[in-house]
Amino acid sequence: MAGVAADPLRIVVAVFDGVTPLDAIGPLEVLGRLPGTAVALASRGARPVRAELGLELVPKAALEDARADVLVVPGGPGVNRLIEDAGALSLVAALGQRARWVASVCTGALVLGAAGLLRGYRATTHWLSLDLLPLAGAVPVAGRVVVDRNRITSAGVTAGIDLALRLAAELRGKEAARRVALLLEYDPEPPFGAGSPRAAPAGEVAALRGERAELQLERRRLLAAAAERWKA
Repeated sequence: MAGVAADPLRIVVAVFDGVTPLDAIGPLEVLGRLPGTAVALASRGARPVRAELGLELVPKAALEDARADVLVVPGGPGVNRLIEDAGALSLVAALGQRARWVASVCTGALVLGAAGLLRGYRATTHWLSLDLLPLAGAVPVAGRVVVDRNRITSAGVTAGIDLALRLAAELRGKEAARRVALLLEYDPEPPFGAGSPRAAPAGEVAALRGERAELQLERRRLLAAAAERWKA
């Protein structure tokens, strides 16, 4: 196992209203069990946030005051409002520019992109939003976890655990990451072959695209507008 620093690594998971709970909690479960880490949920003003599906998260840190060696940005339906919030994006950008590692789960990549943190980087996100990444200057890759220098991004929701284990190995070595995987009994056996657009029936993929079309159009508009702000 890699040596553990005297001071714990500061890992900040940024949360916001409408965040998908597993996007945030999956990485927290993994990274919080590594030796020599201090993991904190953070929101603007350390305010409680209402996650998707009604779960309330109560952060202990404020994004305005946070210091991060590792920044993790989850996704969720609330990403659209976050991309519109120039103040929140500036906080994310400042944290990301100073962090050793910058990570996103699912559509959290769109937030990183809107904050100007993915320009020139290979990245992935939820399959429904993959085609939006070029608006942020990123190179889209249809992978479950994509690492490019100190940026690490994952596909949708459940892939956040894979991302966190990969990041755990980078931070504390493979042995430490394997121990966490064993402790969490991370040994997936998907009951259906429908967890990605490559495996699911074409009709189901098309139906889900149709259901989410309006949301995706709004994201395209918001991300393009955010990109214009940091280009200026």
